[in-house]
Amino acid sequence: MNAQLTTRLRHLRLSGMVDALPGRVAQAEAAPLPHLEFLELLVEDELARRADRLFARRLKQAGITVVKALADFDWSFNPKIPKAKIVELASARFVQAHDGLLLIGPPGVGKSHIATAIAVGAIRAGRRALVRSTFDLAADFAQADATGARRDFVQQLTRVDLLVLEDFGMKKLGSNAAEDLLEVFVRRHETASTLITTNRPTQDWGVFLGDVPAATAILDRFLAHATIIQMTGKSYRLRQRATAADD
Repeated sequence: MNAQLTTRLRHLRLSGMVDALPGRVAQAEAAPLPHLEFLELLVEDELARRADRLFARRLKQAGITVVKALADFDWSFNPKIPKAKIVELASARFVQAHDGLLLIGPPGVGKSHIATAIAVGAIRAGRRALVRSTFDLAADFAQADATGARRDFVQQLTRVDLLVLEDFGMKKLGSNAAEDLLEVFVRRHETASTLITTNRPTQDWGVFLGDVPAATAILDRFLAHATIIQMTGKSYRLRQRATAADD
């Protein structure tokens, strides 16, 4: 292969074309291709490479280390979970509409798997997502306050298309957490989507946040355009432990 051509393609940051070129040349030699068709295939290879890199970069930015998919979810284990509704939400249409989603259920029924899968689907659709536990988000706020980076951090939370807050109410939060979370919901209201997973009913939010007025304001904004899905059933984690014990 022409070394000068390879160098020029790399200079133009067309590494997808560089990697695909030997295979495309061999393909063209085996079955002659019109010049424009050959070029079109190389352009498609470059676009595919860029899409893969963008997807990987946005997964990292979202904090997703393990990609989850609804295709891997065992719907038969907990058949009462509304599959059709969740699959529809995973199409990212609710993100485009700036709606919210609340997944309520006991530990282990698959809330985190579904939430991550929806975030992955949003990223595949070209959206930006961020997945954080509520406890970690509160810690992020504390660090941002300590380093003088609060304004930038809040802007980051405001800009992301889908914010996933997991384990809402699982741990006791700091004294400023309710006000911090309220600021997030105020800024994102009707401009971006938020997904919350929790095992606590909404009437308990004022208790674990330690601020009933703030919790009421959060719920008022969040539930105005949110879908609520009650997830009931058995624990996947307990099943996995039982299976491991049997082995």
